[in-house]
Amino acid sequence: MRIAAVLHDRCQNRKCNKECIKFCPLMRTGVTECITEGERGKPIISETICQGCGICVNKCQFNAIKIIGLADELKTEMVHQYGENMFRLYRIPVPKKGVVTGILGPNGIGKTTAIKMLCGIETPNLGNFQNPPSREEVLAHYAGTEVHEYLKQVYDGKIKTAMKPQYVDKLPMAVKGVVRDLLDKVQERMTTEEAAEKLDLTEVLDRDLSKLSGGELQRLSVAATLMKDADVYFFDEPSSYLDIYQRVKVARLIKELSAEKQVVVIEHDLALLDFLADNVNVVYGSEGAYGVFTMARQVRTAINVYLDGYLPEENIRFRDRPVEFTDSPPRSDINTVSLVEFDHLTKDFGGFKLDVMPGAVKIGETVGIVGPNATGKTTFVKILAGVIEADSGKVDTKLKVAYKPQYISPEFDGTVRDLLYSSSFEVMESGFFQTEVLEPLAIKFLMDKKVKNLSGGELQRVAITQCLAQEADIYLLDEPSAYLDSNQRMNAAKTIKRMMMKSGKSGMIVDHDMYFLDMVSDSMMVFGGEPGHHGIGEGPFDMRDGMNRFLKAVDITFRRDAESHRPRINKPDSRLDREQKGKGEYYYA
Repeated sequence: MRIAAVLHDRCQNRKCNKECIKFCPLMRTGVTECITEGERGKPIISETICQGCGICVNKCQFNAIKIIGLADELKTEMVHQYGENMFRLYRIPVPKKGVVTGILGPNGIGKTTAIKMLCGIETPNLGNFQNPPSREEVLAHYAGTEVHEYLKQVYDGKIKTAMKPQYVDKLPMAVKGVVRDLLDKVQERMTTEEAAEKLDLTEVLDRDLSKLSGGELQRLSVAATLMKDADVYFFDEPSSYLDIYQRVKVARLIKELSAEKQVVVIEHDLALLDFLADNVNVVYGSEGAYGVFTMARQVRTAINVYLDGYLPEENIRFRDRPVEFTDSPPRSDINTVSLVEFDHLTKDFGGFKLDVMPGAVKIGETVGIVGPNATGKTTFVKILAGVIEADSGKVDTKLKVAYKPQYISPEFDGTVRDLLYSSSFEVMESGFFQTEVLEPLAIKFLMDKKVKNLSGGELQRVAITQCLAQEADIYLLDEPSAYLDSNQRMNAAKTIKRMMMKSGKSGMIVDHDMYFLDMVSDSMMVFGGEPGHHGIGEGPFDMRDGMNRFLKAVDITFRRDAESHRPRINKPDSRLDREQKGKGEYYYA
């Protein structure tokens, strides 16, 4: 089976006549008439005649066409298709009682679409987008399966669902008023005060939604979902904007909920998913083209399969090479000479005060920075970058610094190519940079897109690229994993690590994803104190000491997976958890 996907948002040819595909041999034997510009403005490729020669793909200078070969068996398992040559979804998961069902896969391959169907918000068209089937026809198609039994109860109103949406930053545009007003409307399983206490929202109950931070909006959205009395709960990326403390707290609340309800979670933080889920459905495919749900697996096996990139029962490889973790000791090739030293730094904003203890970053060292939100991590990085000045304490300001801020504003009026080449032409043209950065971050597919039209994940990848393209002594990246899916996070971590190692430059990385930090860091700085009032930064410490300090404060322990060597959070109060806490070894006994 061969499918074609014309990704119209990447195509710059708005005239869209037959000239845009005139070099394709299918022109004579199968390409249908182009739809007029007023309707869609794109060509249609005949999938029944297409031989997969790839000529049209290579001729298209905007990377707008994908020709993909799939197994014929999937023809009968299509759940939904949006239109001719448009995205299609194969198979659909089914929630299970008493367990947390996880969904793991890249962005843009149908995870959110699937849970909308499981909620009854969207009805599967089974590939018939021109004449969509009724709900009765959908049920007849799935007769005798778990999908039939589940969807029938949803359509009959016997199952009530509650869904936490993916994009919580859009909540203030959809709902007006203060936090208390929103929560008062959904008081079913618990009261507003109980939910606020569980999710640290007490101080913002009377604050307007438009004044909330991303983390506060996320916790509010989780609280509103938990408060509803439903049969099945869906949480779409509940960890976004949250620090590790808040992520673990939310995970524990969702885990408690699963004891009495059916729960489905989409999550990109693999450490959190491992801690939270019981069974996981891996989803593979191609962004904007197709997505395939695999059978549910036990969480450890599912994540290992995802990292390996190979499905043995289907003989499908969906990753060029496995993602590998090592349990080797810290790097021994780091220069012992300090690149930058800083005294006891202080910064007082009135309502918030930051104290950073004396420390130094060595030449060639990559320092991970961890700690709760609102404890001054970003402020410290801005001091090093020269964006703001410390009230007391000295930092070497003669260093060349490349800085990627936490919040990225797409203000540039031009394409990604214009942005990157205008600031770093020679670096962008080098084979080394193209191989080590542009290729793993998949930047070539974004080159002709307007910067203002990029999604959050696309903008993040471009910002990382722009930072690494600068000539600098030290690279400061604030939350580079934000908005990225799990696959993109691992690619970004490996890219940053390779660039630091091969260039011999130093880096400081602020992030909340433990997999990301484990892959990229040589040492750790740990921030603590009283969030929002007084932040205290210490370090850098060696990796084991720094992580032990941090994880002890979070009250979780890590171990290495015996097969993949990836970090895994021990189940609370398990034998390993108790043993490691007793030895004071929170980071890999």
